[in-house]
Amino acid sequence: MNLRDLRYLIALVDHRHFGRAAEACHVSQPTLSTQIRKLEEELGVTLVERAPRKVMLTEAGAAIAQRARRVIAEVEQMREVARLAHDPESGTLRLGLFPTLGPYLLPHVVGPLRGRFPKLELLLVEEKTGALLARLREGRIDAAVLALPVDDDGLEHAMLFEEPFVLAVPERHALAARRGRSLRLDALRNEHLLLLEDGHCLRAQALDVCQLSGASEKDGFRATSLETLRQMVAAGVGLTLLPVLATKPPVPPQPNLRLLPFAAPAPMRRVALFWRRSSARAGFLRAFASTLAGLPPGLLDPPRPA
Repeated sequence: MNLRDLRYLIALVDHRHFGRAAEACHVSQPTLSTQIRKLEEELGVTLVERAPRKVMLTEAGAAIAQRARRVIAEVEQMREVARLAHDPESGTLRLGLFPTLGPYLLPHVVGPLRGRFPKLELLLVEEKTGALLARLREGRIDAAVLALPVDDDGLEHAMLFEEPFVLAVPERHALAARRGRSLRLDALRNEHLLLLEDGHCLRAQALDVCQLSGASEKDGFRATSLETLRQMVAAGVGLTLLPVLATKPPVPPQPNLRLLPFAAPAPMRRVALFWRRSSARAGFLRAFASTLAGLPPGLLDPPRPA
């Protein structure tokens, strides 16, 4: 058994196709197939069920592939320890962000990060929280920006910021007529909010606000993105919660939409940088988090009541 064969197995698991897995590993399909069979012979178990159009893992194959990922991740950590001994702020950082934050945070932090870490290559991965956690645990990314809470003893984190929510309402909605006052949560009682589809952490946070305020989800509609929510509110379909970063430039103002701040204590989400406890880059990631947290003054301030 060698690391190359374990990489072949992981590629096969990821692509579920011998041809695509071979292409990802830069070898021929017969080569990859032969090495997988040799690995099966060495272990004495069948790892994959071979069908004409797809590949399925056996129970033993799934368990072994999971351990193979951990082995490869540990080997990569060894290499990283050696490299970081020479220059801890160089190389590549694979960073995960979730979709309701990434596009709105990055314009404000990429410049400062490049200035502070000029030799660092930043590779960004945008996925929902569950997928980012899986990639982080498997060593497929180095760190992830996630919303708290995250229940995983194998991860460490550094707090970045607290981001308030604002209420987005159509211009003609009754709540838009309020002048000079922030909203209390109970102003949402009996309202029906437009929410994101399952898998978005913002959906869970919005449901918490609904429970506290007496609001509920609008039946028959679940958006795939914040931009869809924004457009639906502007079209007068309903109202929704938006994180304040998604309302700041370079996001353009939306006609026919009003943004209403909440009175303290305003609903908000807590955002942190997470990495594996076993990471060889823990010290660097703390410095990275410190720069990432250095947002421009006022960026997280909600709009003033009109």
